[in-house]
Amino acid sequence: MDNVLEVRKLSRSFPGFQLKDISFTLPKGYIMGLIGPNGSGKTTTIKLILNMLKRDGGEVRILGMDNIAEEKAAKAELAVVFDSNYFCEAWTAAQTETAVSGFYENWDTNRFHRLLEQFHIDPTKKVKDLSRGMQMKLMLACAFSYSAKLLILDEPTSGLDPVSRDELLTILSGYIEDGEHSVLFSTHITGDLERAADYITYINRGSLFFTGGKDEFVDSFRIVKGGPEDLTEEIKARLIGLRTHPTGFEALVRTEELERLKHASVKADKNRSVQGNGDSALPAYTSVLKKPSPVDSWTVEPATIDEIVVFTSQEPYREKGRIR
Repeated sequence: MDNVLEVRKLSRSFPGFQLKDISFTLPKGYIMGLIGPNGSGKTTTIKLILNMLKRDGGEVRILGMDNIAEEKAAKAELAVVFDSNYFCEAWTAAQTETAVSGFYENWDTNRFHRLLEQFHIDPTKKVKDLSRGMQMKLMLACAFSYSAKLLILDEPTSGLDPVSRDELLTILSGYIEDGEHSVLFSTHITGDLERAADYITYINRGSLFFTGGKDEFVDSFRIVKGGPEDLTEEIKARLIGLRTHPTGFEALVRTEELERLKHASVKADKNRSVQGNGDSALPAYTSVLKKPSPVDSWTVEPATIDEIVVFTSQEPYREKGRIR
């Protein structure tokens, strides 16, 4: 089994919101970031994968097993860490193990205590007395103590200080080193993805915007900046999240669209010249064709994951220049 997780056309409707046709696959030995603005459907997707919500349609397979028909066997192979502590706060770390270990036949007590030592968690300390970062590490220690092949985390770095976030990402990188384990984690802190994720699945307003390699995602977009006189209606229609100001504009554009934009701007200039010169249209037409496109003078910069999410969240869902 090359894919640890397969999600196909997953859908769920709520009053005022619809998650529709979400599909992605997570290969064995990799980390996937599940991203999107607040309210986009990330947590709903995770809950549907875990069968915590009833789906309207679609299919989920965990290590080849249907997450409903084979729920018990599938869940034995995965571990989940949410964004807040779910252990009894009056328990000590040692008592937490006692409560949790009984649910897993392959629980490894020695590994659990090695992890407590590695994470600098005092086994006699109560959960309520642990910091936010230490509580996260305790949940991870439990997750890693029964050899789960898939780790699912919902906003794991939310509220963590930079040092704790760095430690968590290091732990996740170590978790997948053997090529047998995988991680799906949702986050709105895109800097974490720049460092840790191999794949990106981006959900925007309940729809799938992108799923694939992180580098492919970043390389698919550019930030462009130019003068206000460069904008035509046709060019505007090809830009994403357009922001204008007195001295110019900035926007996101798909990399593949840049060349098309050059032709669109030249065509617009040609039409303006032909319409404005009457009998002398031919000379104007010839001069415009020789003139560089305004796009050539634009500043074109690589886009970060954060910039892509911000720009694409400002307007209706787009795919390859089409509004859907």
